[in-house]
Amino acid sequence: SFRRSNYFFMSIDLQKDMSSVVKGSLGFVGEFKAFISRGNVVDLAVGVIIGGAFGQITTSLVNDVVMPPISFLLSGVNVKDWKYVIPTHHMVTGADGKQTVADVSIAYGNFLQTCLNFLIVAFVIFVVIKAINTLKRKEEAAPSAPPTPSPQEVLLTEIRDLLAKERA
Repeated sequence: SFRRSNYFFMSIDLQKDMSSVVKGSLGFVGEFKAFISRGNVVDLAVGVIIGGAFGQITTSLVNDVVMPPISFLLSGVNVKDWKYVIPTHHMVTGADGKQTVADVSIAYGNFLQTCLNFLIVAFVIFVVIKAINTLKRKEEAAPSAPPTPSPQEVLLTEIRDLLAKERA
């Protein structure tokens, strides 16, 4: 009988634990719903979309505006085409049946152009954040006018001053 009663109490404890687990998981789902609907996720999604579009703009800026003058200064060499070819003796058979040497290369020109893209993005973000911080400092530095007292506060101040004159 001791074993049966002990098993009974253990099963009650197990049922309590399971109900708390179920409630906890519903609480987790509820927290997730609150997180999704709070706006943080929406703000993050908007930031990612705008960041992707901004990345395309900077890529175009580098490829179409910055790199052509650099290429001109380097006598028409396209920096993106810069690469180091690793000498190999590996032969590859093409679709036409001809064998050619496989071209294994390190495309460091493309890497340099990607680094330039990154530097432009980082510089623009730095300028934007610096401007925002400057605006915030100006807002903090500008003293706000003290709030005008309500009519009740004006009346209470007058009463206080009259009472102080009577006592003196």
